Amino acid sequence: MSIYHLRFFRKFNLPLIIHRRAVVIVLLQPGLHLLIPWPNIAAMKRPRLVILDAYATNPGDLSWTPVEALADCTVHDRTSPSDVLARVRDADAVMLNKAVLNAQTITRAPNLKYVGILATGCNTIDLAAARARSLVVCNVPGYSTDSVAQHTFALLLELTNQVALHSTDARSGGWSRNPDYCYWLTPQVELAGLTLGVVGFGQIGQAVARIALAFGMRVLAHRRDTTRPAPAGVEYAGLDRLFSESDVVSLHCPLTPETSGLVNAARLSQMKPSAFLINASRGPLVVEADLAAALRARKIAGAAVDVLSTEPPPPDNPLLTAPSCLVTPHLAWATAAARRRLIAIAADNLRAFLAGRPVNQVPLG
Repeated sequence: MSIYHLRFFRKFNLPLIIHRRAVVIVLLQPGLHLLIPWPNIAAMKRPRLVILDAYATNPGDLSWTPVEALADCTVHDRTSPSDVLARVRDADAVMLNKAVLNAQTITRAPNLKYVGILATGCNTIDLAAARARSLVVCNVPGYSTDSVAQHTFALLLELTNQVALHSTDARSGGWSRNPDYCYWLTPQVELAGLTLGVVGFGQIGQAVARIALAFGMRVLAHRRDTTRPAPAGVEYAGLDRLFSESDVVSLHCPLTPETSGLVNAARLSQMKPSAFLINASRGPLVVEADLAAALRARKIAGAAVDVLSTEPPPPDNPLLTAPSCLVTPHLAWATAAARRRLIAIAADNLRAFLAGRPVNQVPLG
């Protein structure tokens, strides 16, 4: 049954059931129903859905069944920019993560009605072109909040405790050769009593703050809307104060024209020489050359990034060789639990659209 048939019955508030024998059962009132033969219902066209870059979301350890139950799916692990139009041209719906849907593709895909983003950010979609075509664009908010917060502290704890370094040294004979019962190769930093500055105080920023409070840290937070009361233990602060007072600065804000290049040489010069910078948000928030220079000059103690300005990065990205810099390959979001939620919510988004009640819509302006 198409979205148009569903809308007809909903207009008159008539609950309905589609029977497997191609009969529509319309529930008129308790105990009274109407049977409508619908002989072609089994053969009715399902929407054609193309998933352009499925591999990152599901490299094979999960299932697309929740989505496949709703549409005729063509699943591509990856799609090069030159192949996007050919794959989308005849589709009714498309799902994508990092693949780019530009204006040319949108205008040349006449059947396209729905774009499902397999992520929260929407910077790979030409939203103006989508608006001109009256497309419905939906994203998946909140699916990775706990995973990203967890990874943020995995990065921070590696900076403060250098667990991997000490484990490698101990297993390679360093402990056996040591004259004392213990040793450390780097200063061990206690988090309790230190100040964490959270830039961007949405769901992820708030989750990071809660973990910091559990560690006994003081939390400063920067957000656009400060009319909402700060949670207990959290104090709102401007960027100048946050960068200058924090022992750890953690970025969790969206990438916008205003936040691009937010962390540059000037901002880094405000930080304490003992401070750490963490970026598990978007790579272009940081001017990478400036951060690499600050690390080489020991203007800050260290940095950890899960994102870079170009992904995959070119071999000469300065942060790949900068001292005291941890780099992980954009995996903060990628726990199995988070990816399973992502697929489930993406399916719910598509189901809601097909029912004529879209949810998690991206504002198109």
